[in-house]
Amino acid sequence: MTFPADLLSGYSRYRNKSFLPNKRALEDLAIYGQKPKVLVIGCCDSRVTPEGIFDVGPGELFVVRNVANLVPPYEEHGDYHGTSAALEFAVHGLKVEHIVVLGHARCGGIAAFRAEDAEPLSPGNFIGKWITLLQPAARTLACNPVDHGLEPQMAMEFAGIRQSLKNLRTFPWVEDLETKNRLALHGAWFDIRSGQLKLMDPETALFHDAETNQVVVGV
Repeated sequence: MTFPADLLSGYSRYRNKSFLPNKRALEDLAIYGQKPKVLVIGCCDSRVTPEGIFDVGPGELFVVRNVANLVPPYEEHGDYHGTSAALEFAVHGLKVEHIVVLGHARCGGIAAFRAEDAEPLSPGNFIGKWITLLQPAARTLACNPVDHGLEPQMAMEFAGIRQSLKNLRTFPWVEDLETKNRLALHGAWFDIRSGQLKLMDPETALFHDAETNQVVVGV
C-alpha cells in the first residue's frame, strides 16, 4: 500500500502555509532546542488535539498521549513505562512548570472500562490491562462521589483525571517540586461537541467552565 495521499497533500499545505512563513522560528527551535513550560498528558483520541485546543505552535507544549489520558503510579521496577519516561524528561530535562491532565467527553477508553463484559480487541488485551489503572478512581467515585447528578460516563471521565493527578503525586520528584511551588498540576476536560473547556478547582476537585467559571452539575 502506498503512503496515504491525504497526508502528502497535508504536508504540502503545511510547507507552504505553516513552515515557510515561520522558517526562522523553526530553525531557532532546531538549533537551540525546545523550552516548553507546559506538559500536557492527553488522550490519543484523534478528535482531541492539545495544540489545537490551546492554539499553540511548535515548541510551546510538550505532549504525551495515551488511551484515556492516564498516569500510572510511580514504579521503579517492571517493564516499559512510556508515560513515566515522558514525565521524567519533561520534569527533569525540560523543567516544565505546569502539568495538565487533559481528559475529554465521550472517551472511548473510559467507555471500555465501564463496559465490563466487553471482549478484548486482540489476544494481548493491551487496552483492557491499561485501563485497570482506572479501578481506584471507580472505587473512589462509588464511595465518595464528588460530582452530583452527572451522567456516569462524564463522572468517570472526571474521576479518571483526578486519579491521574493523584498518581502524579506518587512520583517523589513531582511531589517535591509541587511542594516547593516550582511545579503546578492541573486537571482539564474538553467537550468535543460544544468546544467547551472545563478546569478542575484544586481545592474542591470540582470542574468549572473555563470562561464562565460555572461549576459543572448534573440535571
